[in-house]
Amino acid sequence: MKILLLSDTHSYIDERILHYATTVDEIWHAGDIGSLEVTDALQNIKPLVAVYGNIDDHLARAVFKKDEIFEREGVKIFMTHIGANPGRYTATLKKKLQTIKPQLFVCGHSHIAKVQYDASMQCLYANPGAVGIYGHHKVRTMFRFEINQGKIENFEVIELGIK
Repeated sequence: MKILLLSDTHSYIDERILHYATTVDEIWHAGDIGSLEVTDALQNIKPLVAVYGNIDDHLARAVFKKDEIFEREGVKIFMTHIGANPGRYTATLKKKLQTIKPQLFVCGHSHIAKVQYDASMQCLYANPGAVGIYGHHKVRTMFRFEINQGKIENFEVIELGIK
């Protein structure tokens, strides 16, 4: 199963994002959607799993949850918007991770793309950075990867250029 993982669109969607959406089986959005027009456009292409972020209004919060826990191809995933970095989780988030025990922890918020194995939680941490044009990041990024029979593989950072 091929996944496109993005975050922090802040109401921005363009043809390049939509093009990459056509190349996968499912799209995941890790919050700060901004406008439901973004998620509507993505859902018109492929199935979408999304969480709301701190900038999302009551409309997004009525459609999406703060956290999503789900499984794909034998991999347990926990997705939330604000996740900090491995080793720097809040006490609440650390407890959630210890309870849920995901193999893949997905978050957004920082606008900094990062993939790192978190040995303390025994999971892969993935933050796709920001694909929108609002925020302190300079380069717009998102991830594409595959989940095959319990394995996360072929991780690819997609850079969409300067914002």
